Amino acid sequence: MGETIRIIGIDPGLRRTGWGIVESLGNSLRFVASGTVRSDDKAALATRLCQLHDGLAEILHTAMPHEAAVEQTFVNKDAAATLKLGQARGIAMLVPALAGLIVAEYAPNAVKKAVIGVGHGDKKQIHMMVKVLMPKATFDTDDAADALAIAICHAHHRQSVVYRLAALA
Repeated sequence: MGETIRIIGIDPGLRRTGWGIVESLGNSLRFVASGTVRSDDKAALATRLCQLHDGLAEILHTAMPHEAAVEQTFVNKDAAATLKLGQARGIAMLVPALAGLIVAEYAPNAVKKAVIGVGHGDKKQIHMMVKVLMPKATFDTDDAADALAIAICHAHHRQSVVYRLAALA
């Protein structure tokens, strides 16, 4: 029937980086854990990035996922905020890559389409569908719920030809 694959989804943010872990076996998904890594918004940027790095590294060390998925950054009108988000996203991609995981990336609309069936929707719809797909799922923030949605999206797309080719590289 195949092997169980543990996936961590990461929703990057400088203040709060959400994470969610699911196990995928065939078409079946099981909630494992979720949470939020927080940085001290009064600290220097480099310190905050270290806090995100250390928090995510501890989660990967403890949970030992096989694969990772990170949401792609969208560009907004505030260039400084977009740049900071990009730096947090870099940490979100670096930590699993340093752990030897292949890191998949998904656009926000792809995550929404995988979870709620359409490419546009609000957070309430995503959270509701995460709970429908995994009734035992718990999340402490919107970021953690979004991270679970990213993990679910990856579970649905991981068998694509592009992902299989990337895994061979």
